[in-house]
Amino acid sequence: MLCSTLQTVLHRELGAVRRSVEAYPDEASLWQVPAGLPNAGGTLVLHIAGNLQHYIGAVLGNSGYVRDRDAEFSRRDVPRAELLAEIDAATEAVDRTLAALPNDWLDAVYPERVAGHDVLTRDYIIHLASHLAYHLGQLDYHRRAITGDRRGIGALAPAELPDPEAAR
Repeated sequence: MLCSTLQTVLHRELGAVRRSVEAYPDEASLWQVPAGLPNAGGTLVLHIAGNLQHYIGAVLGNSGYVRDRDAEFSRRDVPRAELLAEIDAATEAVDRTLAALPNDWLDAVYPERVAGHDVLTRDYIIHLASHLAYHLGQLDYHRRAITGDRRGIGALAPAELPDPEAAR
């Protein structure tokens, strides 16, 4: 049950990342870095996608994905289509991996030490969801600052959480 909920939340946030990328008026605006902001929107997308493909897809799901974290922060002018493909790959990694994990595995120690520490898998997946939401907020503010468009993209929509009646 918890694994399904975590999958739903991660899937929801990745959908919001996709909508954010689609809401930029052009590819150049994804790569602008206004004063006071540390990253371009495109950089945030590459980091979000690489992070989930590594920690969920590769470490938990043995997907074979090889992360290049430095490239997540150094690449520039990546086309929107490639950014969207990275989001889709992260979504697929999350869905495929978490759907296959037995619930009791969430109480196991995560297979890779994190910042020199052992953590439970469920705790680390919750951390990854928080990390994703943090960067989703940054991406939304970046888009608004660059475009001047105050409208949201429906991030963190409670209506996308599972229906308790459907779970019974």
